[in-house]
Formats: sequence, C-alpha cells, structure tokens
Amino acid sequence: QVQLVESGGGLVQPGGSLRLSCEASGFTWRIESIGWFRQAPGKEREGVSCIYSSDGSTYYADSVKGRFTISRDNRDNVKNTVYLQMNSLKPEDTAVYYCAAASDMVLITSPEAVHEYDYWGQGTQVTVSS
Repeated sequence: QVQLVESGGGLVQPGGSLRLSCEASGFTWRIESIGWFRQAPGKEREGVSCIYSSDGSTYYADSVKGRFTISRDNRDNVKNTVYLQMNSLKPEDTAVYYCAAASDMVLITSPEAVHEYDYWGQGTQVTVSS
C-alpha cells in the first residue's frame, strides 16, 4: 500500500501563490506517476499536473500551464515528496486538491486518468478569493 498526505492549502487572494506538498510513504517503489487533481463544488475531478519517477517528465492541464509547477524533492530525507507550486492564482482555481499515485505512466490529461490512479490522499482545500 501507498499512503499520500497533502498539505499547504489555504486562502489566498487572486494573483497570489501557494505551494502544496504531497508526502508518500509505504510501498513507494511501486509509484511511477504522481499527479495532482482538483475538484470544485458541483464539478468533476480533473487532472492538473503529473510527474513521472522514471524520467522526471512533467505534464500540465492547459488551464494551469505557465502558472503551476510540479517538482520532486530528491534529497534523501524527503525524496518521496512532490510539490505543486501555484502562482498567479485565480478564483477558478478554487477547489479541493488531491495528490494521487499510479504504478504506471498515466498522463494527467487523459480522460480516464482519474480512474487509473491507484492511491489517493485526503485532499487539501485551496480557496482563491478577495
């Protein structure tokens, strides 16, 4: 099993920044993809960004390209931590953000991505409002 714990959400004004963290534990050697999803009230869960363990490739939804950056901390003591740096936040970025992990390469923009990630965190609320 893999456990994922998100942190870093909160309330921020439009144009502001937040950094989300996702710490993985357990059978982390099984993980190939770590992705961030979000779900706004009344909307379906959507993929935001993902990073692959094997080659470090990163992918983003069009709605966040140029504003969000996903990265992985490779220091030995925190190497199972993935970050989502969110800049130039907009009110439409308001959602619960979830970290997820998959054993295979799963592109975050795939329509079936939400069904292909095997492990999920509990979510962290991000609210962008003045």
